[in-house]
Amino acid sequence: MRLCAFARNIYYHSQNNMPNSLRYTIIIFIGCILFLPFLGQVHLFDWDEINFAECAREMIVSKDYLRAQIDFMPFWEKPPFFIWMQVLAMKIFGVGEYAARFPNALIGVVTLGTVYYAGKRIVNEKMAAWWVMLYAATWLPHFYFKTGIIDPTFNFFIFLSFFQVHLLRFSERKWLHSFLAGLFLGLAVLTKGPVAILVALLAFMVYIIINRGLGGYKLKHLFIIALCALLPMFLWLGIAAAHYGMAYGKWFVSQFVWYQVRLFSTEDADHGGPFFYHFIVLLIGCFPASIFLFQYNRKRFAEQTAAREFTKWMWILFWVVLILFSIVKTKIVHYSSLCYFPLTYLAALQLYRLSNEQGKLKSRVKALLLFVGSLVAVLIIALPVVGINKEKLTPYIHDKFVVANLAANVPWSYAECTWGIIYLLGIWVAVFLMNKDFRRGMLMLCIVQVIMIQVTVLHFTPKIELYTQGSSIAFFRSFEGKDVYVQPVGYKSYGNLFYTKKQPSTNPNYTSTRVDKKGRELQPEANEMWLVYGKIDKPAYFICKVMDAWKFRALPQLQEIGGSNGFVFFKRK
Repeated sequence: MRLCAFARNIYYHSQNNMPNSLRYTIIIFIGCILFLPFLGQVHLFDWDEINFAECAREMIVSKDYLRAQIDFMPFWEKPPFFIWMQVLAMKIFGVGEYAARFPNALIGVVTLGTVYYAGKRIVNEKMAAWWVMLYAATWLPHFYFKTGIIDPTFNFFIFLSFFQVHLLRFSERKWLHSFLAGLFLGLAVLTKGPVAILVALLAFMVYIIINRGLGGYKLKHLFIIALCALLPMFLWLGIAAAHYGMAYGKWFVSQFVWYQVRLFSTEDADHGGPFFYHFIVLLIGCFPASIFLFQYNRKRFAEQTAAREFTKWMWILFWVVLILFSIVKTKIVHYSSLCYFPLTYLAALQLYRLSNEQGKLKSRVKALLLFVGSLVAVLIIALPVVGINKEKLTPYIHDKFVVANLAANVPWSYAECTWGIIYLLGIWVAVFLMNKDFRRGMLMLCIVQVIMIQVTVLHFTPKIELYTQGSSIAFFRSFEGKDVYVQPVGYKSYGNLFYTKKQPSTNPNYTSTRVDKKGRELQPEANEMWLVYGKIDKPAYFICKVMDAWKFRALPQLQEIGGSNGFVFFKRK
Protein backbone atom coordinates (compact mmCIF):
# COMPACT_ATOMS: atom_id res chain seq x y z
CA MET A 1 0.00 0.00 0.00
CA ARG A 2 2.87 2.39 0.80
CA LEU A 3 4.45 1.63 -2.57
CA CYS A 4 1.13 2.36 -4.27
CA ALA A 5 0.76 5.64 -2.37
CA PHE A 6 4.35 6.61 -3.26
CA ALA A 7 3.71 5.94 -6.97
CA ARG A 8 0.43 7.87 -6.82
CA ASN A 9 2.16 10.89 -5.31
CA ILE A 10 4.77 10.84 -8.07
CA TYR A 11 2.01 10.55 -10.67
CA TYR A 12 0.04 13.52 -9.35
CA HIS A 13 3.17 15.60 -8.83
CA SER A 14 4.37 14.88 -12.36
CA GLN A 15 1.15 16.23 -13.85
CA ASN A 16 1.32 19.58 -12.06
CA ASN A 17 4.81 20.70 -11.15
CA MET A 18 7.37 18.73 -13.08
CA PRO A 19 9.17 20.30 -16.07
CA ASN A 20 9.21 18.37 -19.34
CA SER A 21 12.94 17.64 -19.27
CA LEU A 22 12.66 16.07 -15.82
CA ARG A 23 9.67 13.95 -16.90
CA TYR A 24 11.62 12.49 -19.81
CA THR A 25 14.65 11.95 -17.58
CA ILE A 26 12.55 9.97 -15.09
CA ILE A 27 10.91 7.92 -17.86
CA ILE A 28 14.28 7.07 -19.41
CA PHE A 29 15.73 6.25 -15.99
CA ILE A 30 12.83 3.92 -15.18
CA GLY A 31 13.15 2.33 -18.61
CA CYS A 32 16.86 1.67 -18.02
CA ILE A 33 16.07 0.02 -14.67
CA LEU A 34 13.32 -2.13 -16.18
CA PHE A 35 15.02 -3.28 -19.39
CA LEU A 36 18.82 -3.10 -19.19
CA PRO A 37 19.83 -5.28 -16.20
CA PHE A 38 20.08 -9.09 -16.27
CA LEU A 39 19.73 -9.50 -20.06
CA GLY A 40 22.20 -12.38 -19.94
CA GLN A 41 20.32 -14.19 -17.17
CA VAL A 42 19.29 -17.04 -19.48
CA HIS A 43 20.67 -18.56 -22.69
CA LEU A 44 19.33 -17.40 -26.03
CA PHE A 45 16.30 -19.40 -27.16
CA ASP A 46 16.12 -21.38 -30.39
CA TRP A 47 15.29 -20.46 -33.04
CA ASP A 48 14.90 -16.74 -33.51
CA GLU A 49 17.09 -15.38 -30.73
CA ILE A 50 20.05 -17.61 -31.57
CA ASN A 51 19.44 -17.20 -35.31
CA PHE A 52 19.92 -13.42 -35.35
CA ALA A 53 22.69 -13.42 -32.76
CA GLU A 54 24.57 -15.98 -34.83
CA CYS A 55 24.22 -13.79 -37.94
CA ALA A 56 25.79 -10.93 -35.97
CA ARG A 57 28.59 -13.16 -34.63
CA GLU A 58 29.40 -14.42 -38.12
CA MET A 59 29.52 -10.86 -39.45
CA ILE A 60 32.21 -10.12 -36.87
CA VAL A 61 34.13 -13.35 -37.54
CA SER A 62 34.01 -13.00 -41.34
CA LYS A 63 34.29 -9.20 -41.31
CA ASP A 64 31.58 -9.25 -43.98
CA TYR A 65 29.09 -6.64 -42.77
CA LEU A 66 27.07 -6.20 -45.95
CA ARG A 67 25.15 -9.48 -45.89
CA ALA A 68 23.80 -11.87 -43.31
CA GLN A 69 25.11 -15.43 -43.08
CA ILE A 70 24.18 -18.55 -41.16
CA ASP A 71 26.88 -21.20 -40.78
CA PHE A 72 28.87 -18.84 -43.04
CA MET A 73 26.42 -19.49 -45.88
CA PRO A 74 24.07 -16.88 -47.41
CA PHE A 75 21.01 -16.10 -45.29
CA TRP A 76 18.19 -14.35 -47.12
CA GLU A 77 15.31 -14.65 -44.65
CA LYS A 78 15.90 -11.23 -43.04
CA PRO A 79 17.55 -7.93 -44.05
CA PRO A 80 20.53 -6.85 -41.95
CA PHE A 81 19.55 -3.71 -39.98
CA PHE A 82 18.75 -5.38 -36.65
CA ILE A 83 21.77 -7.64 -37.08
CA TRP A 84 23.93 -4.55 -37.52
CA MET A 85 22.57 -3.27 -34.19
CA GLN A 86 23.57 -6.55 -32.56
CA VAL A 87 27.03 -6.32 -34.13
CA LEU A 88 27.54 -2.90 -32.53
CA ALA A 89 26.39 -4.26 -29.18
CA MET A 90 28.76 -7.24 -29.48
CA LYS A 91 31.61 -4.88 -30.28
CA ILE A 92 30.88 -3.09 -27.00
CA PHE A 93 29.84 -5.91 -24.65
CA GLY A 94 31.39 -8.94 -26.34
CA VAL A 95 29.65 -11.85 -28.05
CA GLY A 96 26.98 -13.20 -25.73
CA GLU A 97 23.39 -13.09 -24.57
CA TYR A 98 23.57 -9.57 -23.12
CA ALA A 99 24.81 -8.01 -26.35
CA ALA A 100 22.28 -9.96 -28.45
CA ARG A 101 19.39 -8.58 -26.37
CA PHE A 102 20.77 -5.09 -25.75
CA PRO A 103 19.37 -3.45 -28.94
CA ASN A 104 15.78 -4.35 -28.01
CA ALA A 105 16.32 -3.26 -24.40
CA LEU A 106 17.53 0.09 -25.69
CA ILE A 107 14.52 0.27 -28.02
CA GLY A 108 12.36 -0.43 -24.95
CA VAL A 109 13.81 2.55 -23.12
CA VAL A 110 13.31 4.79 -26.16
CA THR A 111 9.79 3.42 -26.67
CA LEU A 112 8.65 4.60 -23.23
CA GLY A 113 9.90 8.11 -24.02
CA THR A 114 8.32 7.98 -27.46
CA VAL A 115 4.86 6.94 -26.32
CA TYR A 116 4.95 9.70 -23.69
CA TYR A 117 5.83 12.25 -26.36
CA ALA A 118 3.19 10.92 -28.76
CA GLY A 119 0.50 10.70 -26.07
CA LYS A 120 1.23 14.21 -24.87
CA ARG A 121 1.14 15.65 -28.37
CA ILE A 122 -2.03 13.81 -29.36
CA VAL A 123 -4.03 14.17 -26.11
CA ASN A 124 -2.19 15.55 -23.04
CA GLU A 125 0.34 14.71 -20.32
CA LYS A 126 -2.09 12.70 -18.20
CA MET A 127 -3.02 10.38 -21.03
CA ALA A 128 0.68 10.08 -21.96
CA ALA A 129 1.53 9.04 -18.39
CA TRP A 130 -1.13 6.33 -18.47
CA TRP A 131 0.22 5.07 -21.79
CA VAL A 132 3.77 4.78 -20.45
CA MET A 133 2.63 2.96 -17.31
CA LEU A 134 0.35 0.60 -19.19
CA TYR A 135 2.99 -0.24 -21.80
CA ALA A 136 5.53 -1.05 -19.09
CA ALA A 137 2.98 -3.05 -17.08
CA THR A 138 1.68 -5.29 -19.87
CA TRP A 139 3.13 -8.79 -20.13
CA LEU A 140 4.27 -9.31 -23.72
CA PRO A 141 5.20 -5.72 -24.66
CA HIS A 142 7.43 -5.57 -21.58
CA PHE A 143 8.84 -9.09 -21.96
CA TYR A 144 9.80 -8.71 -25.64
CA PHE A 145 12.17 -5.83 -24.86
CA LYS A 146 14.26 -8.39 -22.98
CA THR A 147 14.65 -10.66 -26.02
CA GLY A 148 16.92 -10.79 -29.04
CA ILE A 149 14.22 -11.11 -31.71
CA ILE A 150 13.68 -8.58 -34.49
CA ASP A 151 10.05 -7.63 -33.83
CA PRO A 152 10.34 -4.95 -31.07
CA THR A 153 12.68 -2.88 -33.24
CA PHE A 154 10.59 -3.49 -36.35
CA ASN A 155 7.38 -2.51 -34.53
CA PHE A 156 8.99 0.67 -33.20
CA PHE A 157 9.88 1.88 -36.69
CA ILE A 158 6.40 1.04 -38.01
CA PHE A 159 4.78 2.99 -35.19
CA LEU A 160 7.05 5.98 -35.80
CA SER A 161 6.05 5.91 -39.47
CA PHE A 162 2.33 5.90 -38.64
CA PHE A 163 2.86 8.68 -36.10
CA GLN A 164 4.60 10.83 -38.71
CA VAL A 165 1.79 10.15 -41.20
CA HIS A 166 -0.64 11.42 -38.58
CA LEU A 167 1.46 14.56 -37.95
CA LEU A 168 1.62 15.12 -41.71
CA ARG A 169 -2.12 15.75 -41.76
CA PHE A 170 -2.06 18.48 -39.10
CA SER A 171 1.40 20.06 -39.35
CA GLU A 172 2.65 22.83 -41.61
CA ARG A 173 6.01 21.05 -42.04
CA LYS A 174 4.51 18.49 -44.39
CA TRP A 175 7.69 17.74 -46.35
CA LEU A 176 9.56 16.95 -43.12
CA HIS A 177 6.88 14.57 -41.85
CA SER A 178 6.59 12.95 -45.29
CA PHE A 179 10.32 12.33 -45.31
CA LEU A 180 10.35 10.97 -41.74
CA ALA A 181 7.31 8.75 -42.34
CA GLY A 182 9.00 7.22 -45.37
CA LEU A 183 12.39 6.94 -43.67
CA PHE A 184 11.00 5.09 -40.63
CA LEU A 185 8.98 2.80 -42.90
CA GLY A 186 12.15 2.17 -44.92
CA LEU A 187 14.08 1.28 -41.77
CA ALA A 188 11.29 -1.16 -40.89
CA VAL A 189 11.70 -2.75 -44.33
CA LEU A 190 15.46 -2.97 -43.81
CA THR A 191 14.79 -4.57 -40.41
CA LYS A 192 12.31 -7.29 -41.35
CA GLY A 193 11.33 -6.95 -44.97
CA PRO A 194 8.42 -5.92 -47.21
CA VAL A 195 5.79 -6.95 -44.66
CA ALA A 196 6.23 -3.37 -43.39
CA ILE A 197 5.04 -1.96 -46.73
CA LEU A 198 2.24 -4.54 -46.90
CA VAL A 199 0.91 -3.46 -43.50
CA ALA A 200 1.21 0.23 -44.39
CA LEU A 201 -0.57 -0.21 -47.74
CA LEU A 202 -3.39 -2.27 -46.27
CA ALA A 203 -3.87 0.23 -43.45
CA PHE A 204 -3.94 3.18 -45.86
CA MET A 205 -6.42 1.37 -48.13
CA VAL A 206 -8.72 0.86 -45.14
CA TYR A 207 -8.28 4.52 -44.20
CA ILE A 208 -9.28 5.60 -47.73
CA ILE A 209 -12.37 3.37 -47.62
CA ILE A 210 -13.47 4.70 -44.23
CA ASN A 211 -12.91 8.33 -45.26
CA ARG A 212 -14.17 7.83 -48.83
CA GLY A 213 -11.05 9.49 -50.10
CA LEU A 214 -7.53 10.51 -49.14
CA GLY A 215 -8.80 12.34 -46.07
CA GLY A 216 -6.69 15.45 -46.58
CA TYR A 217 -3.46 13.77 -47.70
CA LYS A 218 -1.84 14.97 -50.93
CA LEU A 219 -0.46 12.66 -53.59
CA LYS A 220 2.86 14.51 -53.67
CA HIS A 221 3.41 13.80 -49.99
CA LEU A 222 2.43 10.15 -50.40
CA PHE A 223 4.94 9.93 -53.25
CA ILE A 224 7.70 11.23 -50.95
CA ILE A 225 6.74 8.62 -48.33
CA ALA A 226 6.86 5.82 -50.90
CA LEU A 227 10.20 6.98 -52.30
CA CYS A 228 11.83 7.28 -48.88
CA ALA A 229 10.39 3.91 -47.81
CA LEU A 230 12.26 2.18 -50.64
CA LEU A 231 15.46 4.18 -50.23
CA PRO A 232 17.15 2.29 -47.33
CA MET A 233 16.57 -1.16 -48.89
CA PHE A 234 17.69 -0.04 -52.35
CA LEU A 235 20.71 1.73 -50.90
CA TRP A 236 21.80 -1.45 -49.09
CA LEU A 237 21.13 -3.68 -52.11
CA GLY A 238 22.97 -1.23 -54.36
CA ILE A 239 26.07 -1.21 -52.16
CA ALA A 240 25.92 -5.01 -51.85
CA ALA A 241 25.49 -5.41 -55.61
CA ALA A 242 28.43 -3.07 -56.26
CA HIS A 243 30.56 -5.15 -53.87
CA TYR A 244 29.43 -8.66 -54.82
CA GLY A 245 28.11 -8.06 -58.34
CA MET A 246 24.65 -7.39 -59.76
CA ALA A 247 23.87 -11.10 -59.76
CA TYR A 248 23.90 -11.06 -55.95
CA GLY A 249 21.27 -8.32 -55.75
CA LYS A 250 18.93 -10.13 -58.16
CA TRP A 251 19.52 -13.47 -56.43
CA PHE A 252 18.87 -12.09 -52.94
CA VAL A 253 15.66 -10.32 -53.94
CA SER A 254 14.39 -13.45 -55.70
CA GLN A 255 15.11 -15.78 -52.77
CA PHE A 256 13.83 -13.29 -50.21
CA VAL A 257 10.52 -12.76 -52.00
CA TRP A 258 9.91 -16.50 -52.44
CA TYR A 259 10.62 -17.05 -48.75
CA GLN A 260 8.03 -14.42 -47.77
CA VAL A 261 5.45 -16.06 -50.06
CA ARG A 262 6.13 -19.47 -48.52
CA LEU A 263 5.83 -18.02 -45.02
CA PHE A 264 2.47 -16.50 -45.87
CA SER A 265 0.98 -19.51 -47.64
CA THR A 266 2.32 -22.49 -45.66
CA GLU A 267 2.84 -23.49 -42.05
CA ASP A 268 6.55 -22.81 -41.69
CA ALA A 269 8.43 -25.17 -39.36
CA ASP A 270 5.18 -26.67 -38.01
CA HIS A 271 4.11 -23.31 -36.55
CA GLY A 272 0.44 -23.58 -37.43
CA GLY A 273 -2.70 -22.74 -35.52
CA PRO A 274 -6.38 -21.79 -35.79
CA PHE A 275 -7.62 -18.46 -37.16
CA PHE A 276 -8.32 -17.08 -33.66
CA TYR A 277 -4.77 -17.90 -32.41
CA HIS A 278 -3.63 -14.26 -32.19
CA PHE A 279 -6.90 -13.14 -30.58
CA ILE A 280 -6.11 -15.43 -27.63
CA VAL A 281 -2.44 -14.39 -27.59
CA LEU A 282 -3.35 -10.70 -27.34
CA LEU A 283 -6.14 -11.20 -24.81
CA ILE A 284 -3.95 -13.12 -22.33
CA GLY A 285 -0.45 -12.03 -23.31
CA CYS A 286 -1.33 -8.32 -23.31
CA PHE A 287 -3.07 -8.38 -19.93
CA PRO A 288 -4.12 -5.95 -18.50
CA ALA A 289 -4.09 -3.55 -21.50
CA SER A 290 -6.19 -5.87 -23.66
CA ILE A 291 -9.01 -5.94 -21.11
CA PHE A 292 -9.60 -2.19 -21.29
CA LEU A 293 -10.47 -2.44 -24.98
CA PHE A 294 -13.77 -3.89 -23.74
CA GLN A 295 -14.43 -0.54 -22.04
CA TYR A 296 -14.93 1.02 -25.47
CA ASN A 297 -18.40 2.16 -26.47
CA ARG A 298 -19.88 4.17 -29.29
CA LYS A 299 -20.42 7.27 -27.18
CA ARG A 300 -18.10 9.98 -28.52
CA PHE A 301 -16.05 11.74 -25.88
CA ALA A 302 -14.91 15.32 -26.25
CA GLU A 303 -11.74 15.02 -28.31
CA GLN A 304 -9.90 17.28 -30.68
CA THR A 305 -9.95 16.38 -34.35
CA ALA A 306 -6.29 15.38 -34.30
CA ALA A 307 -6.84 12.97 -31.41
CA ARG A 308 -9.85 11.39 -33.14
CA GLU A 309 -7.84 10.92 -36.32
CA PHE A 310 -4.94 9.26 -34.52
CA THR A 311 -7.37 6.99 -32.66
CA LYS A 312 -8.82 6.03 -36.03
CA TRP A 313 -5.32 5.20 -37.31
CA MET A 314 -4.64 3.04 -34.25
CA TRP A 315 -7.88 1.08 -34.66
CA ILE A 316 -7.05 0.54 -38.33
CA LEU A 317 -3.50 -0.61 -37.56
CA PHE A 318 -4.74 -2.94 -34.82
CA TRP A 319 -7.32 -4.71 -36.98
CA VAL A 320 -5.17 -4.85 -40.12
CA VAL A 321 -2.33 -6.55 -38.25
CA LEU A 322 -4.61 -8.87 -36.29
CA ILE A 323 -6.60 -10.03 -39.33
CA LEU A 324 -3.57 -10.23 -41.63
CA PHE A 325 -1.61 -12.52 -39.32
CA SER A 326 -4.70 -14.53 -38.50
CA ILE A 327 -4.92 -15.29 -42.22
CA VAL A 328 -1.20 -16.11 -42.53
CA LYS A 329 -0.71 -19.86 -42.21
CA THR A 330 2.38 -19.61 -40.01
CA LYS A 331 1.31 -18.79 -36.45
CA ILE A 332 4.01 -17.51 -34.06
CA VAL A 333 3.33 -15.43 -30.94
CA HIS A 334 5.33 -12.38 -31.98
CA TYR A 335 3.69 -12.08 -35.41
CA SER A 336 0.88 -10.04 -33.83
CA SER A 337 3.29 -7.96 -31.72
CA LEU A 338 2.75 -4.91 -33.95
CA CYS A 339 -0.66 -4.72 -32.26
CA TYR A 340 1.02 -3.74 -28.98
CA PHE A 341 1.31 -0.05 -29.88
CA PRO A 342 -2.31 0.54 -30.95
CA LEU A 343 -3.64 -1.81 -28.27
CA THR A 344 -1.88 -0.01 -25.41
CA TYR A 345 -2.77 3.41 -26.87
CA LEU A 346 -6.46 2.57 -27.11
CA ALA A 347 -6.41 1.07 -23.62
CA ALA A 348 -4.57 4.09 -22.17
CA LEU A 349 -7.20 6.34 -23.75
CA GLN A 350 -9.86 4.49 -21.78
CA LEU A 351 -7.80 4.80 -18.59
CA TYR A 352 -7.47 8.52 -19.13
CA ARG A 353 -11.22 8.89 -19.61
CA LEU A 354 -11.97 6.77 -16.54
CA SER A 355 -9.45 8.63 -14.38
CA ASN A 356 -11.12 11.92 -15.30
CA GLU A 357 -14.49 10.54 -14.24
CA GLN A 358 -15.97 10.67 -17.71
CA GLY A 359 -17.25 7.14 -17.35
CA LYS A 360 -17.48 4.16 -15.04
CA LEU A 361 -15.57 0.90 -15.26
CA LYS A 362 -17.93 -1.57 -16.88
CA SER A 363 -18.87 -4.75 -15.08
CA ARG A 364 -17.60 -6.89 -17.96
CA VAL A 365 -14.20 -5.17 -17.71
CA LYS A 366 -13.99 -5.89 -13.98
CA ALA A 367 -15.01 -9.49 -14.57
CA LEU A 368 -12.39 -9.94 -17.32
CA LEU A 369 -9.68 -8.31 -15.21
CA LEU A 370 -10.41 -10.76 -12.41
CA PHE A 371 -10.82 -13.78 -14.70
CA VAL A 372 -7.75 -13.32 -16.92
CA GLY A 373 -5.60 -12.07 -14.04
CA SER A 374 -6.62 -15.06 -11.92
CA LEU A 375 -5.92 -17.39 -14.83
CA VAL A 376 -2.36 -16.04 -15.19
CA ALA A 377 -1.89 -16.24 -11.41
CA VAL A 378 -3.04 -19.88 -11.38
CA LEU A 379 -0.54 -20.67 -14.15
CA ILE A 380 2.25 -19.11 -12.08
CA ILE A 381 1.15 -21.06 -9.00
CA ALA A 382 1.01 -24.24 -11.08
CA LEU A 383 4.63 -24.00 -12.26
CA PRO A 384 6.29 -25.21 -9.02
CA VAL A 385 3.41 -27.62 -8.35
CA VAL A 386 3.91 -29.28 -11.73
CA GLY A 387 7.69 -29.23 -11.30
CA ILE A 388 7.47 -31.07 -7.97
CA ASN A 389 4.79 -33.56 -9.07
CA LYS A 390 5.88 -34.12 -12.67
CA GLU A 391 6.10 -37.93 -12.19
CA LYS A 392 2.35 -38.01 -11.59
CA LEU A 393 1.66 -36.17 -14.83
CA THR A 394 3.95 -38.00 -17.25
CA PRO A 395 1.65 -41.09 -17.62
CA TYR A 396 -0.93 -38.76 -19.20
CA ILE A 397 1.54 -37.19 -21.66
CA HIS A 398 1.93 -39.10 -24.92
CA ASP A 399 4.77 -37.01 -26.38
CA LYS A 400 7.99 -38.90 -25.64
CA PHE A 401 10.12 -35.79 -26.09
CA VAL A 402 8.04 -33.71 -23.63
CA VAL A 403 8.17 -36.51 -21.06
CA ALA A 404 11.95 -36.63 -21.38
CA ASN A 405 12.13 -32.80 -21.08
CA LEU A 406 10.27 -32.98 -17.79
CA ALA A 407 12.91 -35.36 -16.45
CA ALA A 408 15.31 -32.41 -16.14
CA ASN A 409 16.61 -31.88 -12.61
CA VAL A 410 15.12 -28.46 -11.85
CA PRO A 411 14.84 -27.45 -8.17
CA TRP A 412 11.36 -26.39 -7.10
CA SER A 413 9.66 -25.72 -3.78
CA TYR A 414 6.07 -25.07 -2.79
CA ALA A 415 7.23 -21.75 -1.35
CA GLU A 416 7.55 -20.48 -4.93
CA CYS A 417 3.77 -20.67 -5.22
CA THR A 418 3.78 -17.58 -3.03
CA TRP A 419 4.59 -15.43 -6.05
CA GLY A 420 1.43 -16.53 -7.80
CA ILE A 421 -0.63 -16.06 -4.65
CA ILE A 422 0.74 -12.54 -4.16
CA TYR A 423 -0.07 -11.78 -7.80
CA LEU A 424 -3.61 -13.15 -7.40
CA LEU A 425 -4.22 -11.07 -4.28
CA GLY A 426 -2.71 -8.00 -5.95
CA ILE A 427 -5.09 -8.29 -8.93
CA TRP A 428 -8.17 -8.66 -6.73
CA VAL A 429 -7.20 -5.85 -4.35
CA ALA A 430 -6.41 -3.54 -7.30
CA VAL A 431 -9.79 -4.20 -8.94
CA PHE A 432 -11.52 -3.68 -5.57
CA LEU A 433 -9.74 -0.33 -5.16
CA MET A 434 -10.86 0.73 -8.64
CA ASN A 435 -14.44 0.76 -7.37
CA LYS A 436 -13.55 3.46 -4.82
CA ASP A 437 -10.67 5.31 -6.50
CA PHE A 438 -9.92 4.22 -10.06
CA ARG A 439 -6.53 5.89 -10.29
CA ARG A 440 -5.36 4.40 -7.03
CA GLY A 441 -6.47 0.90 -8.05
CA MET A 442 -4.97 1.20 -11.51
CA LEU A 443 -1.62 2.38 -10.17
CA MET A 444 -1.54 -0.59 -7.84
CA LEU A 445 -2.35 -2.94 -10.72
CA CYS A 446 0.54 -1.50 -12.78
CA ILE A 447 2.96 -1.88 -9.88
CA VAL A 448 1.88 -5.49 -9.28
CA GLN A 449 2.29 -6.21 -12.99
CA VAL A 450 5.79 -4.73 -13.25
CA ILE A 451 6.99 -6.63 -10.18
CA MET A 452 5.51 -9.92 -11.38
CA ILE A 453 6.99 -9.56 -14.86
CA GLN A 454 10.45 -9.07 -13.34
CA VAL A 455 9.99 -12.10 -11.06
CA THR A 456 8.90 -14.23 -14.02
CA VAL A 457 11.84 -13.16 -16.20
CA LEU A 458 14.49 -13.51 -13.48
CA HIS A 459 13.19 -16.48 -11.49
CA PHE A 460 10.89 -18.66 -13.58
CA THR A 461 12.26 -18.28 -17.13
CA PRO A 462 15.71 -19.80 -16.33
CA LYS A 463 13.97 -22.83 -14.83
CA ILE A 464 11.71 -23.25 -17.84
CA GLU A 465 14.77 -23.03 -20.10
CA LEU A 466 16.36 -25.97 -18.27
CA TYR A 467 13.44 -28.12 -19.40
CA THR A 468 13.25 -26.95 -22.99
CA GLN A 469 16.89 -26.63 -24.09
CA GLY A 470 19.17 -26.78 -21.07
CA SER A 471 20.83 -30.10 -21.95
CA SER A 472 21.24 -29.29 -25.64
CA ILE A 473 22.89 -25.92 -24.92
CA ALA A 474 25.21 -27.61 -22.39
CA PHE A 475 26.16 -30.18 -25.07
CA PHE A 476 26.94 -27.43 -27.59
CA ARG A 477 28.94 -25.38 -25.10
CA SER A 478 31.14 -28.38 -24.28
CA PHE A 479 32.64 -28.02 -27.79
CA GLU A 480 33.24 -24.27 -27.66
CA GLY A 481 36.42 -23.39 -29.51
CA LYS A 482 37.11 -27.02 -30.58
CA ASP A 483 37.84 -27.91 -34.20
CA VAL A 484 35.05 -30.45 -34.63
CA TYR A 485 31.72 -30.75 -36.39
CA VAL A 486 28.67 -30.50 -34.10
CA GLN A 487 25.41 -31.11 -35.93
CA PRO A 488 21.75 -31.52 -34.90
CA VAL A 489 20.09 -34.30 -36.90
CA GLY A 490 16.37 -34.84 -37.26
CA TYR A 491 15.57 -31.34 -36.03
CA LYS A 492 16.73 -27.78 -36.66
CA SER A 493 18.78 -25.65 -34.29
CA TYR A 494 21.18 -22.73 -34.42
CA GLY A 495 22.57 -23.46 -30.95
CA ASN A 496 25.34 -25.63 -32.37
CA LEU A 497 26.68 -22.61 -34.27
CA PHE A 498 26.46 -19.88 -31.62
CA TYR A 499 27.41 -21.86 -28.53
CA THR A 500 30.33 -23.74 -30.10
CA LYS A 501 31.60 -20.44 -31.57
CA LYS A 502 31.85 -22.27 -34.90
CA GLN A 503 34.39 -21.06 -37.46
CA PRO A 504 33.98 -21.22 -41.26
CA SER A 505 34.32 -24.68 -42.76
CA THR A 506 37.03 -25.12 -45.40
CA ASN A 507 35.72 -28.43 -46.76
CA PRO A 508 33.53 -27.94 -49.87
CA ASN A 509 31.57 -31.10 -49.05
CA TYR A 510 30.21 -29.48 -45.89
CA THR A 511 27.71 -27.26 -47.72
CA SER A 512 24.36 -28.62 -48.89
CA THR A 513 22.03 -26.79 -51.26
CA ARG A 514 18.42 -27.99 -51.50
CA VAL A 515 15.45 -27.08 -53.69
CA ASP A 516 11.72 -27.26 -53.03
CA LYS A 517 9.13 -29.14 -55.10
CA LYS A 518 8.99 -26.27 -57.60
CA GLY A 519 12.77 -26.21 -58.07
CA ARG A 520 13.38 -23.06 -56.02
CA GLU A 521 16.58 -22.90 -54.02
CA LEU A 522 16.18 -23.27 -50.26
CA GLN A 523 18.40 -21.88 -47.52
CA PRO A 524 21.87 -23.52 -47.74
CA GLU A 525 22.77 -25.65 -44.73
CA ALA A 526 25.22 -28.23 -43.44
CA ASN A 527 25.31 -31.48 -45.42
CA GLU A 528 23.99 -33.98 -42.85
CA MET A 529 24.38 -36.91 -45.23
CA TRP A 530 28.06 -36.18 -45.75
CA LEU A 531 28.67 -35.69 -42.01
CA VAL A 532 27.04 -39.03 -41.23
CA TYR A 533 28.19 -41.14 -44.21
CA GLY A 534 30.95 -39.22 -46.01
CA LYS A 535 34.70 -39.02 -45.64
CA ILE A 536 34.95 -36.28 -43.02
CA ASP A 537 38.15 -34.39 -42.24
CA LYS A 538 37.70 -33.95 -38.46
CA PRO A 539 35.66 -35.46 -35.60
CA ALA A 540 31.89 -35.14 -35.86
CA TYR A 541 29.35 -35.12 -33.04
CA PHE A 542 25.59 -35.31 -33.38
CA ILE A 543 22.53 -34.54 -31.28
CA CYS A 544 18.99 -35.72 -31.93
CA LYS A 545 15.67 -35.89 -30.10
CA VAL A 546 14.92 -39.03 -28.15
CA MET A 547 12.15 -40.25 -30.46
CA ASP A 548 14.58 -40.23 -33.43
CA ALA A 549 17.47 -41.90 -31.62
CA TRP A 550 16.63 -45.38 -32.95
CA LYS A 551 17.47 -44.28 -36.49
CA PHE A 552 21.01 -43.30 -35.54
CA ARG A 553 21.61 -46.16 -33.11
CA ALA A 554 21.16 -48.45 -36.11
CA LEU A 555 24.10 -46.84 -37.94
CA PRO A 556 27.36 -48.70 -37.23
CA GLN A 557 29.52 -45.61 -37.81
CA LEU A 558 27.84 -43.72 -34.96
CA GLN A 559 28.54 -44.32 -31.29
CA GLU A 560 26.08 -43.18 -28.63
CA ILE A 561 27.99 -41.17 -26.03
CA GLY A 562 25.19 -39.96 -23.78
CA GLY A 563 21.89 -38.17 -23.54
CA SER A 564 19.84 -35.95 -21.29
CA ASN A 565 16.32 -34.59 -20.97
CA GLY A 566 15.01 -35.59 -24.37
CA PHE A 567 18.26 -35.32 -26.34
CA VAL A 568 20.65 -38.14 -27.33
CA PHE A 569 24.30 -37.55 -28.27
CA PHE A 570 26.40 -39.46 -30.83
CA LYS A 571 29.97 -39.44 -32.08
CA ARG A 572 31.19 -40.48 -35.51
CA LYS A 573 33.56 -43.40 -34.92
